[in-house]
Amino acid sequence: MSTATSSLTKTQRMVGLAIFTAVIIVLQLVATFVKVGPISITLTLVPIVVGAAVYGKGAGAYLGGVFSVVVLICCITGADAGGAMIWNANPFLCILVCMVKGVAAGFVAGLVYRLIAPKSVIGGTAVAAVLSPIVNTGIFCLGLILFFRPVLISWAGGTDVLYYIIFSLLGINFLVELGVNIVLSPIVVRILKAVKAA
Repeated sequence: MSTATSSLTKTQRMVGLAIFTAVIIVLQLVATFVKVGPISITLTLVPIVVGAAVYGKGAGAYLGGVFSVVVLICCITGADAGGAMIWNANPFLCILVCMVKGVAAGFVAGLVYRLIAPKSVIGGTAVAAVLSPIVNTGIFCLGLILFFRPVLISWAGGTDVLYYIIFSLLGINFLVELGVNIVLSPIVVRILKAVKAA
């Protein structure tokens, strides 16, 4: 590969990641208004999955990190009321949980896509689109259980905490996120094919 080609590839990657970064920021800010109880629905997993598929697991981790930073800003400013409760309970652990869940969701999406896509782009995309919300929501729920049980009890509002996790966090919230990813998977496949053809 010549120096000019390598430079062009790096520039294209940088521009592509900048575009995905902007899309993630806008979608996550819009998502602060789409709530199930105190929790905002995550709309940013689709561009994270696309970016991870196009540019690899490192880019997926970066894009997941961008998502996490926007979530943290919403927690700190109170734009996300549920997140503000977590921030106020323990800022350090809030940062830890937010960063780990977002970065892991992007990294896993890129990793599984790279493993499966050589055999099936559709399969790689579908598995990445399914695993990304599973990782994001799973780490979030685990973090709540381990570090923020009083906040979780408050959110449950007198109902059983396990019931609340299963039917609110893992039920409605997770199913909406998963549904969005699954419905948009065919569009992701078309984007990936167009990128490869270019």
